[in-house]
Amino acid sequence: MCYCLSGHPTLPCNVLKFKSTTIMLDCGLDTTSVLQFLPLPLVHSPRLSKLPGWVSKDGTINLEKELKECAGRVFVDSQPEFCLPEKELLDLSTIDVILISNYHCMMALPYITEHTGFTGTVYATEPTLQIGRLLMEELVNFMERVPKAQSATCWKYKEIQRLLPGPLKDAVEVSTWKRCYSMQDVNSALSKVQLVGYSQKVELFGAVQVTPLSSGYSLGSSNWIIQSHYEKVSYVSGSSLLTTHPQPMDQSSLKNSDVLILTGLTQMPTANPDGMLGDFCSNLAMTIRAGGNVLVPCYSSGVIYDLLECLYQFIENANLGSTPFYFISPVANSSLEFSQIFAEWLCHNKQSKVYLPEPPFPHAELIQTNKLKHYPSIHGDFSSEFRQPCVVFTGHPSLRFGDVVHFMELWGKSSLNTIIFTEPDFSYLDALAPYQPLAMKCVYCPIDTRLNFHQVSKLLKEVQPLHVVCPEQYTQPPPAQSHRSDLMLELQPPPMPYRRCSVLGLPFRRRWERIQLLPELAKSLVPSEIKPGISVATVSAVLQSKDNKHTLQPVPKPPPLPPSKKRKRVVEEPPEVLAPKPLLSGAVPLEAFLAMLHKHGITEVKVEETADGHILHLQAEDTLIQLEEDGTHIVCDDNEPLRTALRDLVLRFLMKL
Repeated sequence: MCYCLSGHPTLPCNVLKFKSTTIMLDCGLDTTSVLQFLPLPLVHSPRLSKLPGWVSKDGTINLEKELKECAGRVFVDSQPEFCLPEKELLDLSTIDVILISNYHCMMALPYITEHTGFTGTVYATEPTLQIGRLLMEELVNFMERVPKAQSATCWKYKEIQRLLPGPLKDAVEVSTWKRCYSMQDVNSALSKVQLVGYSQKVELFGAVQVTPLSSGYSLGSSNWIIQSHYEKVSYVSGSSLLTTHPQPMDQSSLKNSDVLILTGLTQMPTANPDGMLGDFCSNLAMTIRAGGNVLVPCYSSGVIYDLLECLYQFIENANLGSTPFYFISPVANSSLEFSQIFAEWLCHNKQSKVYLPEPPFPHAELIQTNKLKHYPSIHGDFSSEFRQPCVVFTGHPSLRFGDVVHFMELWGKSSLNTIIFTEPDFSYLDALAPYQPLAMKCVYCPIDTRLNFHQVSKLLKEVQPLHVVCPEQYTQPPPAQSHRSDLMLELQPPPMPYRRCSVLGLPFRRRWERIQLLPELAKSLVPSEIKPGISVATVSAVLQSKDNKHTLQPVPKPPPLPPSKKRKRVVEEPPEVLAPKPLLSGAVPLEAFLAMLHKHGITEVKVEETADGHILHLQAEDTLIQLEEDGTHIVCDDNEPLRTALRDLVLRFLMKL
């Protein structure tokens, strides 16, 4: 069974019940919900504080304290909240393990492990754990340094929400939205993580083996193989075939899957990442040459490494050598350092640099030459060293919290400045909505290196899974481009689609278990040849099942009775073991059997054909013989000698084992 707890195709959370184990595949946190909230400014913003409260047109609903209007849109004025994976569909305390595919897909981990009774283990690679920790730490830091006193709850009541203007009216599952976790929750959740390496086989309760494979998307990102002796499930989430900084994707290990669960395809199927990088560099150069500043809202790990590498080559050619680049994040220093030390998780080209020795990423050189400077926040050293025009990389890409809010307020009024969106997770128009009217230029260059539909179709043709399970969004063209049938999955058999709260029964073909035979039992077997090259032996044994491993052991012999006739106490005797009856194989040929009956004096036989075989009516003896493929029945009243004689005639045609 597969339980789908998230409706977001690139932030998945699925639970697989497979061979008596319950496995959660990723726990992505849907952060798009924060777009419904007002930004959290680091310094007091007169503009945001003067926004008018919202009252319904007829005046019946007054939520001035909770909702504010800005440029025709309504926003919630409280601490931003996140849309969690579904918690009511199944008891999350029954989950045995959680498998994490990449650091973007683990942001809901503290909500799952800390408040549900979860007692299992989480498996992830080392870069996924360490960079995931940085992203969580950054998120907690962004929230805690701008605390909001009031909490908005009235707008969430269903009868009120349906009267609100869109998109608030259409927001889903708002009753389950939650504020950010604490650092204590993060540390406790991550203490449950067990580190694994690529291709390392991990046994779960003897029933299932799980193995992470390189997915090529980010440092330490994995696809997972979940298999028993006879069934195999592949989980493909956030994979890339492009040559960027991580190790390339391992495709061959995905072959021969009964079921392939596919999530995390590109969110920008029509945007070419190389083309977007080119646009990014040219727009950045144009703005700097015109004397403006460039703001790049981004995560503190991932695409930023590729952006900095691209800029490293571009800066000299474009004569931007004197322009300062600032990377501002509470975890900026750790992120840049981690990227340099995870050598074995990098592509071969970058791995080889480590032995030269050279830093695998060029941002090390940018830092040494003072072209790239990193700061934990806009306070402190940054404010004294800051000079313009410059390029600032900072979070959060939603523009709702983090240092980016300050730069939006600072630079938004000048048309010389440019904001360049590179992260594909948020609609840039929705992100900018609470800052309107805005004078600064806006450029959208979403860089998403994950598989597109063309690449995934080619991959599936190569690995040939029997069945594909995927989010329903992948089985139809995007709503904005309904004519583009190339932007969907077309497979035979058709993929099994899921949405939030779906429960799917997975179609496994085989129903076998592997059983081990003990050597002393194997010695006692006497094979009989039933066809040339095929021998069969019967076995009488005791089946022992322990930790999902099955063993056939010899039947215990009854202990000899003690010589003394006086028994001190009643000894429980093992059940008597009867010699097994011989097994019969073969078929009873009709003509030969009739001839045999005739030979034994039974001549009046009426033959009737049935769907399963023949019925022979022995009229003088008032007896029926049913000849079927898998059995022969002799029906005769109170004539045991006749029944026995007929049985012996039937047995002449069958082989005994």
